[in-house]
This record gives sequence, C-alpha cells and structure tokens, in this order.
Amino acid sequence: MKKIVCESYKDMCRVAADIYTGQLKEKPNSVLGLATGSTPIGLYKELIRRYEAGELDFSNAQSFNLDEYYPIDSTHHQSYAYFMNEQLFDKINLSKTQIPSGAATDPMAECARYDEEICKAGGIDLMLLGIGHNGHIGFNEPATSYHVGAHLVSLTESSINANSRFFGADEKQPTEALTMGIGHIFSAKKIILLISGAAKAEITRKLFEGMIHTDVPACLLLLHPNLTIIVDKEANGE
Repeated sequence: MKKIVCESYKDMCRVAADIYTGQLKEKPNSVLGLATGSTPIGLYKELIRRYEAGELDFSNAQSFNLDEYYPIDSTHHQSYAYFMNEQLFDKINLSKTQIPSGAATDPMAECARYDEEICKAGGIDLMLLGIGHNGHIGFNEPATSYHVGAHLVSLTESSINANSRFFGADEKQPTEALTMGIGHIFSAKKIILLISGAAKAEITRKLFEGMIHTDVPACLLLLHPNLTIIVDKEANGE
C-alpha cells in the first residue's frame, strides 16, 4: 500500500491524474474502472484539461463504471450514466464506456452480463474508488459477507441519506443499486482510492488503524498488492 497525503483537494486530483497519465502511456488500451460522486469530479476536470492540451489520449482505452442506481433511466439527471456523460465521457475520446443499466428489466441478468463484459475485456487495469462515510466502496455496503460478482444491493439508510440532497422533493429516490462486486474490484491490477474532506476524517482514521474490519468494506483494500490511497489533509485529520 502507498499512501499520499496532499495539501489540498486540487493537489490530490493532480496526483491522481499523474497516475492516469502514466497508465495510459504505458498501456494505451487500458481498461479503466471509474467512479461517480463528488470526490472524483476534480480528477475528471484535470483529465479533460490534459486531453484538451494533447497530453492524454483515451482513444484505445475503455471503461467500466462501478455502479448505477436501480431502477433509473440513463437520461435521468441523477443517474450515474448522466453524471459520467456530463463530467467526463462527452469531453474526451474514450473509445468504449460501460455502466450497469439501471433500466434493465431483469437486474440479475444485467449483473451477469456486466460480469461477462468485464471478463471479456481482461479485467480492470486501473480502478478508481471513493469511500462512503460508512466505508462502502461502489455500493458494497457494510456486511459480514460480500458478493464476488456484480449484484443488486439494497442501499443502507446512511447511503440513502447521503445522496438524498441530489433528488428533488417530487422525485422518487432509488433505494437499490447495481454494483460491481468485491471480486472485480479486488482483481484490478492497480487501485486508486481517493479520500477528501473533513467529513471523511473518521472513516479515514478507521481505515488506517491497521485492522481489517469486516463491517468496513474499504478495509479489504488494504490487502491489495497495488493500492495507492491519495488523501487530502482535511480527510487525514490534519
């Protein structure tokens, strides 16, 4: 495990972008695992800037996103498909992007399809993760046992509350999601975990206690052979 403490959120995003730059130069046809949420937005802006400056080329790469609400249409302004198009996909030349379909009529079949597509691509080369306040990664919520493959999950009250601010009073907020399982995340060749802000200081402290907590999914990442955790000083408790 490598831990990098940055002075600011902006510095954290720059350091993460450096890793992406190195990855794509080393392997232009990389398979990228991508995340949504507020944490990676700054990273995506920096990747777009480098692409527009001619410093990055995504034309031979492809991506798989971690998760999607269920049920939700990809055109809904709070779907993760919509988020990724707005924040990244529409602004770079990534050759192929995949996100679990929140509109699938059979969520179990969609999970099986997604697993198959990841396997056909050869697995994830570089996986980007954030961490929830309760330690979840993707939508793998705190539990005593975890799914290896993609699956339909009931969101915890903590996760629902954390995301409720994005939905209007007249909108029905999904209480379920489709998410990659721990297996595909853990089998990624490299993992970047981004942690930002004072609100994440407590879960960051728990993550670095040196213990594997079965009720904190992110702790399992400490066992990964190529994990880089990039944290700003606020999240690091400084």
